[in-house]
Amino acid sequence: MTGSRPTGLVARVASELSAAGSVSPEADARALICHVAGLARLALEPRLDAVQEAALSDATRRRMAGEPVQHITGRAFFRHVELSVGPGVFIPRPETEVMTGWAIDQLRRLQASGIRAPRVVELCAGSGAISLALHDEVPEAIITAVELSPEACTYARRNLQGTPVEIYEGDLADPLGIETEVDLVIANPPYIPLEAWESVPAEVRDHDPQVALFSGPDGLDVMRKLTGRGAELLRPGGLICVEHAEANAEETVALFTRHGAWKQVRDHRDLTDRPRFTTATRLAR
Repeated sequence: MTGSRPTGLVARVASELSAAGSVSPEADARALICHVAGLARLALEPRLDAVQEAALSDATRRRMAGEPVQHITGRAFFRHVELSVGPGVFIPRPETEVMTGWAIDQLRRLQASGIRAPRVVELCAGSGAISLALHDEVPEAIITAVELSPEACTYARRNLQGTPVEIYEGDLADPLGIETEVDLVIANPPYIPLEAWESVPAEVRDHDPQVALFSGPDGLDVMRKLTGRGAELLRPGGLICVEHAEANAEETVALFTRHGAWKQVRDHRDLTDRPRFTTATRLAR
């Protein structure tokens, strides 16, 4: 790549990315340019010096080779927060923002009913994106995040530094030392069936950690655990919301319905109008 004229910089990079098969070449181009120019956002196209041009060339080559733009820039955005991400942690997706928004609405409803500091547990927390967004929008909530992967926990601790969110590294079934039952459990667990491995886009399959993607032959191994673990953690009347694979919407609802600890089991759609997450209310014990 040569020259440093500002006019057409986004178009130039986007054209290269589009030719390599990027599904969002302009957004990727803007993210890469912001990264090398040290900008939070791209209002006007910057003039790049020789060092920045070289960095942009390298970043563009990496993106054209299939590396996620978030790994190249080291950051991802989720609702109103910015996160540190990279190899070893699942990159948060926009689809999960809808479930998180549902949870935020429920926490605010609880606050309006008199529960000033609702208690929340996020299971399968990954980068901590959901917990950070919940804290950002409902700062009074008392949140505990649980993540199995040590690599992902490193990112979660970095992202949640300076917040009161507690982070536990371990299995979702491990004791958390929580003395009281909680008001909301939220999880974006691994849910891709192992048999669907070849159908997963290479960018996801090759760069997101396998432990965050796949969950047994039918994709429901962790979901089965969540039906019981959620019931253990929640008070009667407490709420759970869990993201699932599009193809497993009916079976996820059936799992919660058959379990016996849940009522008002409902499924919800995401930004693309696809079935994305299930919610349920804990029955009285």
